[in-house]
Amino acid sequence: MDLWNRLKNADKPIVLYGMGDGGDKIIKVLESYGVSVSGVFASDGFVKKKLFHGMPLMTYAEALDAFGDMIVLVAFGTAIKDVLDNVRRIASEQELYVPDVPVAGSTLFNEGFVKENADKLRFVFDRLATERDRFVFENLVRYKLSGKAEYLYAAEDTKERTYSLLSPGNDEVYVDCGAFTGDTVAEFTGVAGGYRAVYAIEPDGRTFRKLCANTEGMENVHLFNAAVSDKEGFTSFSALGSRGSKQTERGVEIPTVSVDGILGGKEATFIKMDVEGMEGAAINGATHTIKTHRPKMFLSCYHRSEDLFDIPMRVLNIRDDYKIHIVHYPCLPAWDTAFIFV
Repeated sequence: MDLWNRLKNADKPIVLYGMGDGGDKIIKVLESYGVSVSGVFASDGFVKKKLFHGMPLMTYAEALDAFGDMIVLVAFGTAIKDVLDNVRRIASEQELYVPDVPVAGSTLFNEGFVKENADKLRFVFDRLATERDRFVFENLVRYKLSGKAEYLYAAEDTKERTYSLLSPGNDEVYVDCGAFTGDTVAEFTGVAGGYRAVYAIEPDGRTFRKLCANTEGMENVHLFNAAVSDKEGFTSFSALGSRGSKQTERGVEIPTVSVDGILGGKEATFIKMDVEGMEGAAINGATHTIKTHRPKMFLSCYHRSEDLFDIPMRVLNIRDDYKIHIVHYPCLPAWDTAFIFV
């Protein structure tokens, strides 16, 4: 039984921990299952006189007084240790779940989804390079179905494992799709000990200005204020000045570029993609580069429910000689998860 059907049969009040976009999505799914939320609480510093979906925002202590024994649903994402520790503390006192609702798209990772895509999930599972990768993948699937954080805890990896798999050197041509403020450019070039060239693409205007400032003085760095896609053109974009900025049906119009287009046939040795659910189109737009140069790749796979099979299958359809790994860094829900292709 998946989390949503479990909640449908719950005999305790269901209370959200957190609000915002995550809370909106969880409430929408619960309503589709005929399940109602009894209340919402937040960390003490965030509690003010405000309402969320008509419910007064409480502290955890107030929620305890109001509901006693309850089911807590974590409705935000975090990689901050103190917050993760607080989630563990609450989980030691209450029945707690971290629902998996997609960052992009609307397809739920539930029992029906797994049954429908069982062959694709099995195909990717069988293509993973090591027993560790298969363990991580299996725990991610179990988490997404159950909402149980312990599966994510078991799957946690370190950056050291990532870079031991990728083995970056100081002669890399690094393409950063979703470069944000340049933090990943700095991290990569620092670990690699240098670079031959950097191509960094960031669609959000405010964030792009920070990227420019943070890479100022670096030689052979090419910056693009655009969204990554499968072709050159334009798209609507929700510019939030944060990692949540993404392509949307409504928003400001910005240009799109493709990896193949910006490289113009030149080599890339390393590609990183974290583009808020547009990884599929971005991979398609890098077809020539992948087929011709076989770059190492670090591709985020946590935005859409389909990412766990769609991303590796797209890559293997271009070249079938990659070894595939999967890593998940400490984070709730299953964000900071990526496939590594070497």
